[in-house]
Amino acid sequence: LVSVRSGARVSMPGMMDTVLNLGLNDTTVAGLAASANDERFAWDSYRRFIQMFGSVVLGVEHHDFEEIIENAKLETGAIEDTELTADDWKNVVEGYKEIVQRATGKPFPQDPREQLWGAIGAVFGSWMNPRAITYRKLQDIPDGWGTAVNVQAMVYGNTGNESGSGVAFTRNPANGTKEFYGEFLINAQGEDVVAGVRTPEPVAQLKKEMPKAYHELERIRQTLEKHFKDVQDFEFTIEDGVVYMLQTRNGKRTAMAALKFSMDMVKEKLIDWKTAVMRNPADQLERSEEHTSELQSRETISYAVFCLK
Repeated sequence: LVSVRSGARVSMPGMMDTVLNLGLNDTTVAGLAASANDERFAWDSYRRFIQMFGSVVLGVEHHDFEEIIENAKLETGAIEDTELTADDWKNVVEGYKEIVQRATGKPFPQDPREQLWGAIGAVFGSWMNPRAITYRKLQDIPDGWGTAVNVQAMVYGNTGNESGSGVAFTRNPANGTKEFYGEFLINAQGEDVVAGVRTPEPVAQLKKEMPKAYHELERIRQTLEKHFKDVQDFEFTIEDGVVYMLQTRNGKRTAMAALKFSMDMVKEKLIDWKTAVMRNPADQLERSEEHTSELQSRETISYAVFCLK
């Protein structure tokens, strides 16, 4: 199975579409269940694929799928999605396929090649969706750059309590503190973290839940900063205790955090003063000063004066 993701030259987080678990159909779902020895995981992955493909590629309303899941939870007394059984997910899949049939007039596509080219076309097309266009205007990104599409082998964060998905920063993007910062969900795929269907936990909690995976992520965190020499915002999946990196990009940050990042990285000899200055334009320093304490303001002013010298 594969995921189909955007690959623009500049990161546009959350603006473009993704399709996961591509290749599942009524036949391959049984093969996935057998190879993983976990029927629930296989049918959970299948319903996720139908929902994403249906929304992204076929244009079916997302809330129609969510209504099916909510009804399943009401009928079974489940509170979280993770409490639904393999049989529950089988019923959800049947409901999903009926929604697709009604909305498109065609059955859900079973041919993996048809699925793949449909997903590739939809991800390319999402370059011109309204949210992506607006984001590019705000960030001064030319429309003409376009995007690539990445087709990657799947890894699974929804295989049980030794698996999960998360989004993290190598340092705190709000205040600049040098700490591992982010969120993760156990037994979940990436879209669960950003969709708000469950409440994520701080990434620091992984140290207790999955210590080996946490230490591996700490190693990766340090490697990323040494290589990119900037704070990274990255996505990861843990499958049965093994950490997989999905992507990384320079992290967004507040003005105050940007200042602290620069100062600290100079002290750590990751960057030089010239690079630090270039990362903190004058208007950013002014915005930073407006939202800091008196002590932080003095530090900001001292730093700005030093840069001017």
